[in-house]
Amino acid sequence: MARKVRSMHSRTGIRQAQRTWQQACTFALASAALLLPLREAQAAMNFCAAPALQTSERTNADPGVKALVGNVQAHLNDAPHALAKLHTEGTLPHEGIHDQSVEAEKDLDLLRDAALAWRATSDDRYLKLVDRLLYAWVTTYQPSFNPIDETHFEGLILAYDMTASALPVKTRNASMAFLTKLANGYIGQIDAQPRPLKGTFRNNWQSHRIKLIAMAAFTLDNRKMINAAQRLFVEHIGDNIAPDGSTIDFSERDALHYVTYDLQPLVTAALSARRHNRNWLPEKGPNGASLQAALNWLTPYATGSKTHEEFVHSSVPFDATRREAGLPGYSGQWDPKNATELFHLAARLDGRYTPIALQLAPTPPAWLAVCLPLPAR
Repeated sequence: MARKVRSMHSRTGIRQAQRTWQQACTFALASAALLLPLREAQAAMNFCAAPALQTSERTNADPGVKALVGNVQAHLNDAPHALAKLHTEGTLPHEGIHDQSVEAEKDLDLLRDAALAWRATSDDRYLKLVDRLLYAWVTTYQPSFNPIDETHFEGLILAYDMTASALPVKTRNASMAFLTKLANGYIGQIDAQPRPLKGTFRNNWQSHRIKLIAMAAFTLDNRKMINAAQRLFVEHIGDNIAPDGSTIDFSERDALHYVTYDLQPLVTAALSARRHNRNWLPEKGPNGASLQAALNWLTPYATGSKTHEEFVHSSVPFDATRREAGLPGYSGQWDPKNATELFHLAARLDGRYTPIALQLAPTPPAWLAVCLPLPAR
């Protein structure tokens, strides 16, 4: 009888253990399912490599870092200026919503700088500013898929990239949805065009499209988007850059202003790719051209060994309109300092561009000094 009772207890214990194990497995799977979207929401690119500064480093921080943090501090209580639409492309100051758009776009640079200030100091006030501005923009703005109007969204993408893991779930999910819509919209727009690509799908507009696609794809760590970004980057190199390194924008606009405006977004896209161990700088288009060749073509103008009179033979009427309106940079000799940020960014891809960058300016723009403090070797 005692043996039968012990046997019954034993079977009961086994069944209880099995139930406990099943419950534990169910709980673990449920927990994993809950955590999965949170893991997906972490930014994967980490474009800005700079670690948080230690207290002693903050005290003796580079003047550029201090200036950036000080500027953000002055805007801690600013209300968001988020708009449903931005439009500056093809308009002069005071036309349409040009001025309102320029004012609102300052939020996008402030977002980037606030995220950098948080990264540098670990001060939660800056993170709260990012959260407030980011949520306002990603829930208000409706993408127009005009890349000239939307190129400043690189600041928003960098801000999300640096802060995603610390943001409230509501902001993180809204930001992911926004960036997915933005990147997929641009990919769809380009893929719907007949080949070979023409017009604004092979000039600087396309460079800005590819920058936004690449930055969003790498920060979301979306494999399908990343593959599309690389495919479109290589196609654009072949469409936009000649084997000698000259760009279609130079032949159309007769202006180095547009060469830098064309190449800077491509360098930014290449820096995004580099965080995923992809080297786009020497990547060749079907015609043998590369981003590296284009930067090398521009180098003698940046160092001053060659000069250029801007927009003399431009085929675009709006360039003449801007010249007649007296906007700076649309006539006269090109100022190499206009390529300062481009070459400081390029120096983060390849150290061979560092001497040119330093000749143009001994220090990089403040945001870049905090984001990527050391040039590449």
